[in-house]
Amino acid sequence: MRLPKTYFTNDVLEIAPDLLGKRLVRVFEDGCRKEYVITETEAYRGEEDSACHASKGRTARTEMMYQEGGVVYVYLIYGMYWLLNIVTGANEHPQAVLIRGLQEINGPGRVGRQLQLDKSFYGEDITQSSRIWIENGVEPVSYTAAERVGIDYAGEVWINKLWRFVLDD
Repeated sequence: MRLPKTYFTNDVLEIAPDLLGKRLVRVFEDGCRKEYVITETEAYRGEEDSACHASKGRTARTEMMYQEGGVVYVYLIYGMYWLLNIVTGANEHPQAVLIRGLQEINGPGRVGRQLQLDKSFYGEDITQSSRIWIENGVEPVSYTAAERVGIDYAGEVWINKLWRFVLDD
């Protein structure tokens, strides 16, 4: 039931809405296993996307975004929240899906905190990991596409892209 590597090699604009309703599985250090339904995602697509970290080019921080889909890209914001992104697409084409919400957990910072993410997740292969992966879930699902959040710096073209996807109730 775990999603295979080939799933994540598709384009981010296919994967981001398709992840809605799927189950994110997390096995914590104490062995406790929890499953969460993915309820909100956001797509970031390539160096041309001014809201994408890769728009600044390849750096130590963004290196993972240039890998073939199926690996975790985490980064720290405000010095306290690790945000979970899943790299998608082909090697050398940086794109990722930000997991913005899980059932009863709204906001990417809260998601990272609930999942107890840290820098050690950077580069983790989500298709082989023993501590975090994604499985098929409830299908089919309906969703709403909306503007991405917190990217005022990106410019009108990128602000107005409907690349945030929210699972309908």
